[in-house]
Amino acid sequence: MWIFDEYMSDPTMQKAIISIGLIIGVALIKSFLGRAIINHSKRKKQGYRSKVNTMRNTLNISLVFILIVFWANEIQAFTFSIAAFMVAIVFATREYLQCFLGYFYYISSRPFRIGDWIQINEGVGEVIAADWTKITMLEVDLHSNSYTGKHLFIPNHQILLKPVRNLNFLRRYTLSSFTITCEPTIDVFPVVDKLREQAKVFCEDFVDVAERYKGVIEKRLDVEFIPIEPHFSVDTNQFAKICIAVDIFCPVEESIPLRQKITQAFFKLWHEAVDHTPAVERRRTVSIEAD
Repeated sequence: MWIFDEYMSDPTMQKAIISIGLIIGVALIKSFLGRAIINHSKRKKQGYRSKVNTMRNTLNISLVFILIVFWANEIQAFTFSIAAFMVAIVFATREYLQCFLGYFYYISSRPFRIGDWIQINEGVGEVIAADWTKITMLEVDLHSNSYTGKHLFIPNHQILLKPVRNLNFLRRYTLSSFTITCEPTIDVFPVVDKLREQAKVFCEDFVDVAERYKGVIEKRLDVEFIPIEPHFSVDTNQFAKICIAVDIFCPVEESIPLRQKITQAFFKLWHEAVDHTPAVERRRTVSIEAD
């Protein structure tokens, strides 16, 4: 029993016990507040990731600051005792120091926020958390604008070394581009004109919202953005096939269904035109394309 009393009378042991208690207490508070914020946000149908991330980072920074003040004398003595090894320590931990600098750059300049879609180097995803060492993202496939189910962990020093592209403006709406290829058996331009009119009908449900969203993007970027109406262009490839390039500014969830509708409408119009074009005219068109 006297050994326990001797340990408890040691100021360093007392500080260690208090520090452990603080760490456990902050962990319990983070867990309790995190669940409370998530439940409240779900009831209000609001996003919670940014609030939870801010709460956790605030508590972590406060805990580190309190522990540094609490152990100031011991840290000072320890620093003096290892002064000869400081250069080696800094060299060994330079990656972590760069991550800390990247984090301070992030919180000071705010190039993106929790919930934004960003691209750093080759990584593209939605930011779900940011701490002192890394950025955590849900990977996004830009071709389909859908989540891949993978997590990306980007060290904070990449913010200082690599360009950061904020893709949040294209999170709800995207420029869907695809190509339709067919044989050069008929004059395809009348078909494309009819297809353009049908595409406008397909886009009627969201064209007003797209116009407003386009206005917001132009106002924030201070540049003229892409047109709202579907755009069609006709070209040929190296195999002498007709290629119709289609560009549509549409909601992300409508991108794939619109591709299917426009492709289906095109081939329906194309087959109708082929059926109503005499074989002689079709051969003549092929001859002209060959020339």
